[in-house]
Amino acid sequence: MLIYDRRYRSLTFQVIVFILVMSLFWWLVSNTIENLSRLGKDINFGFLFNRAGYDIPQQLIPYTSDDTHLRAAVVGLLNTLLVSVLGCVAATILGVTVGVLRLSRNWLFARLMTIYVETFRNIPLLLWILIIYAILTEITPAPRAYQGEDARQLFLGLIAPTNRYTAIPAFVAERSPGMLHLGRIAIPWLAILYFACLGAAIVIRNRINARAQRIQNQTGKRPVTWWVNLALFVVPPVVIWLAFGLHLDVPELAGFNFKGGINVDNALVALWLALTLYTAAFIAEITRAGILSVSKGQTEAAYSLGLRPNRTMNLVILPQALRVIIPPLISQYLNLTKNSSLAIAVGYMDLRGTLGGTTVNQTGREMEGILLMMLVYLAISLIISGGMNLYNRRVALKER
Repeated sequence: MLIYDRRYRSLTFQVIVFILVMSLFWWLVSNTIENLSRLGKDINFGFLFNRAGYDIPQQLIPYTSDDTHLRAAVVGLLNTLLVSVLGCVAATILGVTVGVLRLSRNWLFARLMTIYVETFRNIPLLLWILIIYAILTEITPAPRAYQGEDARQLFLGLIAPTNRYTAIPAFVAERSPGMLHLGRIAIPWLAILYFACLGAAIVIRNRINARAQRIQNQTGKRPVTWWVNLALFVVPPVVIWLAFGLHLDVPELAGFNFKGGINVDNALVALWLALTLYTAAFIAEITRAGILSVSKGQTEAAYSLGLRPNRTMNLVILPQALRVIIPPLISQYLNLTKNSSLAIAVGYMDLRGTLGGTTVNQTGREMEGILLMMLVYLAISLIISGGMNLYNRRVALKER
């Protein structure tokens, strides 16, 4: 009955497969533990609390060589998240723009975007990382080469690429409200205030739009809300800007180095640019496919109502194309996050370079280090996938 009865057959096969998979997993674990014991090793994560003894150039939280391997791993994880978030944002903006331009009626723009897409997606990412890093370290001048007015001749006088780092401006408050100290971590109150205002603006905007939608459903007329939404996101930053005297601290050459602003390591810049340009090529194709999946009748109907091409794209085509774009876009975000582990090729100390690199080499705990690194990447990927799937369900076509 468990095999021939349809009511129980699928359950029987699932139980058999589950037992086989768990048996294989148990064999792998027990075999690994036995082989490690023969080598005089055991599974022990105590090394995480030993002194690390190595430096990390790029840090988002305070760190010294006297800190533990656990803190070094946290610094590496934050570096991974930093380049991943920056890469996802920049690749999305660039990819969507290129995907739309590939469908442009302007022959030159369309062909140039085609060349970009075919060039970047058909050359391995590692080569792009090395090429961009070589350009930054070999072609760009030394910091001391920026003398006098030459320091303000690149990128509107705000950004100065050098062969060691890229000097960029930073926001500085003349009347700073101070810092929130959490142990050795100091968070500016100004940043907390800004993100609190941003969160409040998002909540209020959602409620205003929901109310406008209810009124539209009841009366057929939608209240004008764009100016309220615009004010929610513009007025608070302007008030903060004026109240605390925010201004740009532009890097200036002082001696042989730039002072002021932020000096970003070239390894981070090279990795971010390579991940952005490489992933954007795939996102461009995803965007183009999503737009082409929308029936031409939608465009013709929008034109017949008097909508211009740019309004048609923003209000009619892209909202429908998102249902096709989002699922493969999730995969590209996951790929970008995992591809950030190639940072080891240019010496950027991310999770792979700290926990999976120097820490493993110093402690000899390769099994524990690799397992922890796998779990962290798995957790990051599941969080990204879960968040994007929630958004995908929000924009998905709802049947009535």
